[in-house]
Amino acid sequence: MKAVVYEAPWRVSVTDVPDARIERPTDVLVRITSTNICGSDLHMYEGRTDFEPGRWFGHENMGQVIEVGAGVDKVRVGDWVVLPFNIACGHCRNCERQLTNYCLTAQPEPSMAGAAYGFADMGPYGGGQADFLRVPWGDFNCLRLGEDAEERQTDYVMLSDIFPTGYHATEMAGVQPGDRTVIYGAGPVGLMAALSATIRGAGKVMVVDRHPDRLRLAESIGAIAIDDSKVDPVQAVLDQTMGLGADNGCECVGYQAHEPDGTEQPNLTMNRLVASVRFTGRIGTVGVFVPQDPGAGDELARQGKIAFDFGTFWFKGQHIGSGQAPVKRYNRQLRDLIAEGRAEPSFIVSHELPLDRAPEAYEHFDKRDDGWTKVVLHPATAGS
Repeated sequence: MKAVVYEAPWRVSVTDVPDARIERPTDVLVRITSTNICGSDLHMYEGRTDFEPGRWFGHENMGQVIEVGAGVDKVRVGDWVVLPFNIACGHCRNCERQLTNYCLTAQPEPSMAGAAYGFADMGPYGGGQADFLRVPWGDFNCLRLGEDAEERQTDYVMLSDIFPTGYHATEMAGVQPGDRTVIYGAGPVGLMAALSATIRGAGKVMVVDRHPDRLRLAESIGAIAIDDSKVDPVQAVLDQTMGLGADNGCECVGYQAHEPDGTEQPNLTMNRLVASVRFTGRIGTVGVFVPQDPGAGDELARQGKIAFDFGTFWFKGQHIGSGQAPVKRYNRQLRDLIAEGRAEPSFIVSHELPLDRAPEAYEHFDKRDDGWTKVVLHPATAGS
């Protein structure tokens, strides 16, 4: 089968890899029809992780079931399904607590937890930027979709990661009806956090970024756009909240945060959130931070550490939630919002491309070129 294979920093190719296949009775085999390029993929694409050359990407996947193992009871051939990026067994200590993002069974390294498709340090599993995908524990991990699945793929594929991840940010931040919520980062996850805050009834949603195309998308769903290349974003938030600060905030940037001039500053958004959120407010952190970052510009960052403004954080009595999203905790209810027309996460999609154009798509998305806000790849149309 064809897949998007990592070769070296800033270089991927669409080449032949071993076919995905049923390996265990509980497996499901899916023909991938839509698979997204994620901002998390760019960390690996840029060589900022230990993702091995020869492996292939893709953790935001949906498609149609073409084969099921003998131990699969619920999922049937022909079902349209979307797959959480978390690979989870459903029965370990963490899965039983709905913490499928930290499954203890799917992760083969005993000192770690959590697994994902085509992702550094999250198990040996192949990615879904490919023709086919093996889904372990298929009954548990496949979310079945309705009759409108095929024509609404650009909505439903967002249930694999970024829509639940954005929602998780607002859950950890404790967004309530009427709240004033600030979101740092208007990439796909930040925009999903803005959408989620709106769904949860926030009275005012402020989104901080500096890319005009992303800020326009934020405004299209009623958020207030704050361009941090033109204004001090902390002061802008204070001005919008009578000097008190936002009730809560979401960090949707991660460890490669940088100043408008391109200088990396991993603590930039975290410290701005502490300054932007009111006393006793809550912060949800879903931007990726890593234990080691050998490509960082300073020694502290290379150790995965940041100079965090803990004194102000402590003095203000704030709370922080962090970590990857347990997608299964949210994807069913978010699916139903899409099905009922209450949520259309596809508003962020800028490009739908065949799989063989993935190298071009990675290059543009990584450069944050204007208009490249979210790319959906369609393996079934490769070569068209």
